[in-house]
Amino acid sequence: MIGIIIVVIAVVIVFFFISIYNNLVSLRMKVREGFSTIDVFLKKRYDLIPNLVETVKGYANHEKETLNQVIEARGKALSSSVDDKLKYEGELSNALSRLLMLSENYPDLKADTQFVNLQNQLQQIESEIEKSRRYYNGVVREFNTSIQKFPNCIVASMFKFKEEIFFELESINERENIKIEF
Repeated sequence: MIGIIIVVIAVVIVFFFISIYNNLVSLRMKVREGFSTIDVFLKKRYDLIPNLVETVKGYANHEKETLNQVIEARGKALSSSVDDKLKYEGELSNALSRLLMLSENYPDLKADTQFVNLQNQLQQIESEIEKSRRYYNGVVREFNTSIQKFPNCIVASMFKFKEEIFFELESINERENIKIEF
């Protein structure tokens, strides 16, 4: 009789740990899905940047430093690992913001229909990135909280679940939306 009770308790514990493991796997998949969604919009932005730079270059060719910063930041973000990509995205956002501010000094650029169209596309992409970032950070928070709770932390430790990093902008200047004025 005692043997049956011990077996039943062991089976319940095993199923409990399997349930925790499956929950952690589901949360980790949500985190990956969230980043994948962000990555889709980041790639759209990366594809838009060369056109934007070329358009600005036609009007503000002597602003080479700003143009080079945008191109360099894009290159870093494009070729980096997931963890580094989150870091370099802040640099790219700052460089893009400076690039778009150039239109204030060049009225002809501000009136160029291609530039205006590219600005509108960029604004839409930035909005989608922000929505995706909020979702991603929410599931990261849920995952990180889950792997720290007891008894989840035991299963997380056994199967080497690690905390995920948030997609945060590093400074207050980076937190500002890119303002596009006509």
